[in-house]
Amino acid sequence: MYQSITNYKGGRYFWVATILSLASALAYYMHQPINSANGGTWLGYTLGTIGALLIVWLMLLGVRKRSYSSNMGTVQGWTSAHVYLGTALLLIATLHCGLQFGSNIHTLAYVLMVIVILSGFFGIYTYIRYPNLMTSNRSGETLDGLLEQIQKIDDRCIKDAKGANLSELIESAVLGCSIGGSWWQQLRSSDTSTMQLPGGPKGKSVENKNQERIITVLAERLSQTQNSTESGLIQSLLANFAAKQTLLSRIRRDVQIRGLLKVWLYFHVPLSFGLLAALSVHIIVVFYYW
Repeated sequence: MYQSITNYKGGRYFWVATILSLASALAYYMHQPINSANGGTWLGYTLGTIGALLIVWLMLLGVRKRSYSSNMGTVQGWTSAHVYLGTALLLIATLHCGLQFGSNIHTLAYVLMVIVILSGFFGIYTYIRYPNLMTSNRSGETLDGLLEQIQKIDDRCIKDAKGANLSELIESAVLGCSIGGSWWQQLRSSDTSTMQLPGGPKGKSVENKNQERIITVLAERLSQTQNSTESGLIQSLLANFAAKQTLLSRIRRDVQIRGLLKVWLYFHVPLSFGLLAALSVHIIVVFYYW
């Protein structure tokens, strides 16, 4: 996705944004206002109008993405323009205000714009880095495929547990296995798995993070058993839980990456609407006092 956005039509929108930025910078350099440069000069109004139109147009990307039958350019083209023109907006808005800041709605609109653009930069970074990490982490598997492997391992463990008289222990570890959780737990790749220890209080669970507790309990049980059949079953259980441990680590990492790919939008989109509101007030105030 990243390559198609940046190289769309030979980098068409990179050159559009570059030319627009250079023209704005040249006009600002040649402009000689009576006082210091600010948004109230003819150049300030011109750059402000361009910046406002860019903000409104940039927000239309979400509409274009959902207009599947639209013939107004491709989504890739719109996204490429969104990235490059959004970057150019940072310079245009800065030149528009002439670096005149204060405790007012005008500066608030500028600050919101900067935050929105920076969050957009993070969004680009996520789409550069994380899809490759996700592919590498899955090793050619799908998330559903990894979950199916977990289910098969659980079935084998429950079956082996019956022969080793460990059904209650293994079932508690299987049922207490946690994947996902809250959005914060997903982003942190947290493991809140639990289990019940043999002989422990009924209903009282202990932590089984990364399946380490069940593996430790089984290893202790293996060192104590004298029955060769039971020993073989416990070894099988240990091997299965070790395999499950690896799969769970990959699944949680996959869930974490998916969350990171989406979480920036929960900041970028609301902040964009906040920017649009602040921009509207900014324009109304300017023309009211003009």
